Amino acid sequence: MKSYLISDNKDTIIGLRLAGIQGVLAKTPEEMKEYFSKAVENENIGIIIITETILEAIKEEVLDLKKSGSSKLVVTIPDRTGLRDKDFIMRYIKESIGLKV
Repeated sequence: MKSYLISDNKDTIIGLRLAGIQGVLAKTPEEMKEYFSKAVENENIGIIIITETILEAIKEEVLDLKKSGSSKLVVTIPDRTGLRDKDFIMRYIKESIGLKV
């Protein structure tokens, strides 16, 4: 199984290509949805990597895939500007174990 990137900026694509991960550049929400559905249909792709911007644009499609019980893993990464939600780690810990650190 391969990993596949769907990104909205060239820097992320170039960086992950250096690690051997192929991907596509999607600028419009229509392109994002199209590339995501093609990646879901491709049996050779096991991990779909998307940037936070892509997730915001196609959140329903991603959630539908996760709810479907598919064996594909969807991973969201920050783009070149970093995490949008700076309190992500703290919130994640609180939601996971119920403690505020």
